[in-house]
Amino acid sequence: MRLFPLCCAAAGLAAAQSYDVVIYGGAAAAVSAAVEISRGGRSVAIVAPEQHIGGIMVDGLGSADINNHWFRNDAAVGGLAAEFYRRIGSKYGAQGPLYKFESHVAESVFTDWLKECRVPVHRGETLREPLPSAVEWDPTERRLRAILTGSGRRFAGRMFLDASMEGDLLTAAGVAMTWGREANATYGETKNGIRAETTHAQFKVRVDPYRIPGNPDSGLIPTVQDEPMGTPGAGDNNIQAFCFRLCLTRVPANRAPFRKPADYDRDQYEIYLRYARASGQLWTPSANLPNGKTDLGSWHDLSANLYGMNREWPNGTFATRRKLYDSHRQFTEGLLWFLANDPDLPQALREAWQPWGLAKDEFADNGNFPRQLYVRDGRRMVSDYVIAEHHTRRVNPLPVEDPVAVAFWPTDTHSVRRIVRDGAAYNEGFVFDDNNWGPFGISYRALRPRKAEVVNLLTPTCPSSSHVAYGAIRLEQTFLALGQATGAAAMLAIETNRAVQDIAYEELRRRLIANGQVVALSMVPAKTR
Repeated sequence: MRLFPLCCAAAGLAAAQSYDVVIYGGAAAAVSAAVEISRGGRSVAIVAPEQHIGGIMVDGLGSADINNHWFRNDAAVGGLAAEFYRRIGSKYGAQGPLYKFESHVAESVFTDWLKECRVPVHRGETLREPLPSAVEWDPTERRLRAILTGSGRRFAGRMFLDASMEGDLLTAAGVAMTWGREANATYGETKNGIRAETTHAQFKVRVDPYRIPGNPDSGLIPTVQDEPMGTPGAGDNNIQAFCFRLCLTRVPANRAPFRKPADYDRDQYEIYLRYARASGQLWTPSANLPNGKTDLGSWHDLSANLYGMNREWPNGTFATRRKLYDSHRQFTEGLLWFLANDPDLPQALREAWQPWGLAKDEFADNGNFPRQLYVRDGRRMVSDYVIAEHHTRRVNPLPVEDPVAVAFWPTDTHSVRRIVRDGAAYNEGFVFDDNNWGPFGISYRALRPRKAEVVNLLTPTCPSSSHVAYGAIRLEQTFLALGQATGAAAMLAIETNRAVQDIAYEELRRRLIANGQVVALSMVPAKTR
């Protein structure tokens, strides 16, 4: 989550600032799009709610999902994405790309890029609320003219990109959006909707979910939702759990001890005590980044994913999202203290946690704690082309006629809730397909709205895709590639004076390939997949 300033709309608007392309949002894709556009000779600016540009890559996610499984997916990393990892390598004195890095190093790469390309960045600028009031546009031509921010500023452009994780600009512009899980029947899928069985990252030990063990009438312990299983395959509005990508260290000179929150509530962590008492092996840190740091994520059966506690995020106001950030941070900081100090936990577990603390040289403006939640799910656009499970299949995938990047990752969606099943705590919704998936081309048509909605708006981060398919797309290297693709498409639309729906795909493809982009599955060696 970004640390949003809680701004009030000004009575009057400041003088407009005008660019060829205005990018809203501070994700990594915003940077790659801006670099592509600037190098192409067009003026571009980033208008972002964040103070730090680069998304989760500058807020804890320093271990790229590249070549870290049985398959080698670096063959799909080209263009500006490959340049980013080469620049990371250069920062560490390496001759080639590096896929593990510290957050401040990633931020320095993004900062260098933007300075070299002379891209102005307007930080701390949220869209005016309510969102429909945040856009000026020509309804006859269905063309955006400007975006308006909560601080009273106006940013005019010929083209616009929504590089947020939530799709706020798309929503403001009236583009059809969705969130949560579609029913399997919606797109003829098998892995969407409520899962009949969730086996990945499922509880490895049985944990009683009731306040008084064995007594359903006593209510549920924290982190467990009181709701029925539902009908397998049916859709709902649940989204993947959020967490922080925690940057910890046990290097004494750089270690800030875990803090016990002022309103620490030990009862919030009852499920962890019960898990440990049932001989479950709880989550522990290890140094997996340079200089002895962690990128401590949450993909375990019980860690820091707060299932079902983020449902208000996609459509929430900026103030609502700030409250969700604060509640997740409160819980997570308390959890770190609990794991290192609670006397009722196994001594070996406490001793595994006690040498660790927050890294003093990261996130110094936020108490060394990440400034963003790992937003795995926001809104997704619904265009006239939707990427779905049939695109992701290893056997007989649906061909893609207009690919602009390659997604090379399994269908990976975290559980969305923690409920009671058969009298025990149960994580519902995780899909991580190790067997029936393959890399696929991402269609350009999935990055632009319907022509009847708006003709000069694209998105690299909220593609028209189902919940399951989005799980295969939502990697940072893929977002970097989609940023480059939408940047190139925006320039082509300006040059040809065409709607984004009408640009010539072959010309877009030619430009992307000339700039090193891996645009199609045919460009990925078969031996790597």
